[in-house]
Amino acid sequence: MEFIKSTLDEGVLILTMDDPPSRNSLGPDMNSEINEQIDIFENDPGMRVLVLTGTDPAFCSGANVKGFDQSNKTVQEEDSITPWQLMDPTQATRHKNSDAQISRIKFLPWRLWQLQKPTIAALNGYAFGVGAGLSLCCDIRIASENAVFSESFVRMGLVPGDGSSWQLPRLVGLSNTFLMQYTGDRYDAKQCFEMGLVSKIVDHDKLMETTLELAKKIAAGPTFSHGLIKYLIHSGLETSFQQGLAESNAALSLARKTNDHKEGARAFVEKRPPKFVGN
Repeated sequence: MEFIKSTLDEGVLILTMDDPPSRNSLGPDMNSEINEQIDIFENDPGMRVLVLTGTDPAFCSGANVKGFDQSNKTVQEEDSITPWQLMDPTQATRHKNSDAQISRIKFLPWRLWQLQKPTIAALNGYAFGVGAGLSLCCDIRIASENAVFSESFVRMGLVPGDGSSWQLPRLVGLSNTFLMQYTGDRYDAKQCFEMGLVSKIVDHDKLMETTLELAKKIAAGPTFSHGLIKYLIHSGLETSFQQGLAESNAALSLARKTNDHKEGARAFVEKRPPKFVGN
């Protein structure tokens, strides 16, 4: 692989975005390589946690915009119409984005979000634009003291195409989301921690050590139950408490049928650490 480094360590798949000249900007080739690794991760029961990080000084500096077509007529040239009117479903085909590069990049956040195994973003540096969005699609974010987060789309006259307008309000609230996405300002690791964007801040030279310690702890756990937990948390973002209770009970019934539950119960009685196999 040219743009991604892949390492497997005790059930933890570490994907490192590795294109320092572009500060790990996400282009079609890097996107394809990450997707290929996600395919492998999804289908290999021995891979139980995914860690996404970047080669210093960046996590991912955003989309690689080189080669984007700048010749299309602008919305202003075509219509005297408001943004909300353009977003009306009846108008959707009029400005349908057919740029294959953008559509492929949009797909990657969804792939990360819907993974049924735990994911961790190790934020080692700049996380701008879609790079910030990729981190939001991971279950847990750990930041080095060098991490910098920016919803930078607006600085190029764009809007977030990575789903972050859906995720950020649920993490930092409406006011902070508007502030971040209207301005494109940069936020350091401390500010991100205070807003709830990251779970912890560590010394830069301890980032991967700390992340892998957590990842291996999770990887040693009951992977099938992790998938159920992830489903319940995602579903809970959209459902009522009553429905959440019903789904929780259904998930509990499934978890009770797993080998890992049997092992966990035996280990509890025998007063020893459980040895989970992931099913």
